[in-house]
Amino acid sequence: MADEQLTPIAPTRVAQELKALSDGRASGKFDKDEYEHRFSRMISELRDRRIAGTRAEIMAALTPLKVAGTVTDTDWMRLVKQLGLG
Repeated sequence: MADEQLTPIAPTRVAQELKALSDGRASGKFDKDEYEHRFSRMISELRDRRIAGTRAEIMAALTPLKVAGTVTDTDWMRLVKQLGLG
């Protein structure tokens, strides 16, 4: 179904998923390899489906996670770069 258009994901949903992933890493639920696998898969899915909204709306939803320290600076830069937001 290559012609089927996937529904874009809301910025708030992306933030929720990123928070859950980061929380899982911090709590020990995911080891380094599992976290890496899930993070990479999330990026791939976001590229395929896209994020709904403008760059400003997306960054407004994601920035609080960086400010609060939920997401490491390294993962933040990786996310922003790989999604073409920075």
